[in-house]
Amino acid sequence: MKKLLALLACVISLQVQAQSYIPSTSNVGARSAFQDRKFGMFIHWGASSVLGDGEWVMENHGIQVDDYKRLIKLFNPIDFDAAKWVSTAKNAGMKYIVFITRHHDGFSNWDTKYSDWKITNTPYKKDVLKMLAAECKKQGIELGLYYSTLDWSRSDYPYETGRTGKKAGRTQASNYASYLSFMKNQLTELLTNYGPISCIWFDGHWDQTNPEGDKDRSSRIDWKYNEIYSLIHKLQPACMIGNNHHLDPIDGEDFQMFEQDLPGQNKSGLSFQSASALPLESCITMNDSWGFKINDHKYKSTKEVIQTLVGAAGRNTNLLLNVGPMPNGEIGSHFTDTLALVGNWTTQFGNSIYTTRGGPLAASKEVVSTQNNEFVFIHIFEKPSTGLITVPGKYNESTILVMNNGTWLKGKAVAEGVQIDVSALSLQGPDTILKLAKK
Repeated sequence: MKKLLALLACVISLQVQAQSYIPSTSNVGARSAFQDRKFGMFIHWGASSVLGDGEWVMENHGIQVDDYKRLIKLFNPIDFDAAKWVSTAKNAGMKYIVFITRHHDGFSNWDTKYSDWKITNTPYKKDVLKMLAAECKKQGIELGLYYSTLDWSRSDYPYETGRTGKKAGRTQASNYASYLSFMKNQLTELLTNYGPISCIWFDGHWDQTNPEGDKDRSSRIDWKYNEIYSLIHKLQPACMIGNNHHLDPIDGEDFQMFEQDLPGQNKSGLSFQSASALPLESCITMNDSWGFKINDHKYKSTKEVIQTLVGAAGRNTNLLLNVGPMPNGEIGSHFTDTLALVGNWTTQFGNSIYTTRGGPLAASKEVVSTQNNEFVFIHIFEKPSTGLITVPGKYNESTILVMNNGTWLKGKAVAEGVQIDVSALSLQGPDTILKLAKK
């Protein structure tokens, strides 16, 4: 009996070890480089944009699959210009792009062999992902790919146990083994035919769980993530995996994301999870919609975008800022005008966030801090009520640079570090930045 128990313990130990993900050296390097980039563009776009009511239009309006798929004859993005998309991101100071390859409606934005519901079967006929990947390479922008694990159009997806897709008109019994094979085939295409991919950005897990905030968020299906994740890491070891499941990270994942929130916030009602030790990213919209919505004019100001970017950096987090291009392929001026102004700021002050990590001061609504090996940057949005900021650490307190105007402040050495009186400081723009040299 003792021998049997010992053997059983050994088997269990081996299983646990086999399930424990150890990232490759290239993956670890990719994580650090990802954190250095700080700022990316999320692009929600596809056949759904034709209807001008967001990427959830099929679900929100209860459109059945057969009716919805008539969009394939209407989606014709004749004004798509990969160079303009990428240069818009680059000029804003963004260092990477995450592009929707397949959203919950199942439409594939590339020339896949495994579905007829794809962009190359529209009147446009071209593979936009191929053009986008080539342009990202040309302009030095990293490319990541969003991929939905949820599908409202395929019958083999386990829609019976899902929270959404109930009005799509599917009657055939689902078959997850078939659906898993389909996803693996598509992911293999994406990671084989389009060059180096910085990340696979999964979404849809929550469809098979109770709502966010519920005590039991366990999945009603076994997604076989061990198979999916190991396939990705085999095809491209440096490719990072993230999953927008609104949970703590699952074994095999390389970064953690927060939807419509910075870590520590839960304004969206989706972010009950705590920040992990993995690289962090916040995906946030520029208005209230992800995909193109013709009557959504609630656009964030340039000030809001910059303060969100800095607030993310101060929380050791990347900002993935979303745009929803129009069905003709253009990114609207409400997005591009603001991004151009954000680009003016990143050109001047980007060194206070790029390649930095969270600084010695906890982020607040008034003050955020970032740091690199040489400097600490204090970002002031509002003056503290006391007019004083105390920065832990050792600095040359007589040479504190106000980056906005090139003037200098003198701090006071205190037990905790250096105390700076900002009561008489004139705040300039959305972010007044103090630069302290480390001793």
